[in-house]
Amino acid sequence: MKFTVSIKSIFHCSLERAFKTPMLCDITQVHTGFLFSPKVIGVEDDKDWGQIGSSKKILVAPSITQSGGFFFMDRIIDRQENISWKLQVDNFQSWMWGFYKFEGEWKTAEVKSNEVQVTYNYVLHADKPLLYPINWLFAKLFWKSYMTRVLENIRVMADNEEPYQYN
Repeated sequence: MKFTVSIKSIFHCSLERAFKTPMLCDITQVHTGFLFSPKVIGVEDDKDWGQIGSSKKILVAPSITQSGGFFFMDRIIDRQENISWKLQVDNFQSWMWGFYKFEGEWKTAEVKSNEVQVTYNYVLHADKPLLYPINWLFAKLFWKSYMTRVLENIRVMADNEEPYQYN
């Protein structure tokens, strides 16, 4: 079963900045923890990050639900310059409410100079029918709130022209 969540926002920065910031920035400033989602504290094996087919291991702080350390893999599935990123989150190292992978997409479209429409989508894949009602609640309540927080963290980084961690 697939559960889809989507949010939209306007960024007041260049198209390039709105496109590159979410994937090439310091992820520890984006995923800062929220309720039972642990804070990201670093990455490993990220040598080619930013290129199609690249991946990185995401490391998290200990939390109520996680012991800390390696938590999941982030993978870039597609990159269309200044248009969209497609990514996959998988290889979860602990139970994820019956989800086995997340597919994300960050789309940008210039409205006018320094005004960019951002569309942020996630499809959460679950395979335990008994958990589908919980999966739906997780996606529509928690994950949508989490995505909104992530988007706002990215907006601040784009507005402040934070340096990229990757090329």
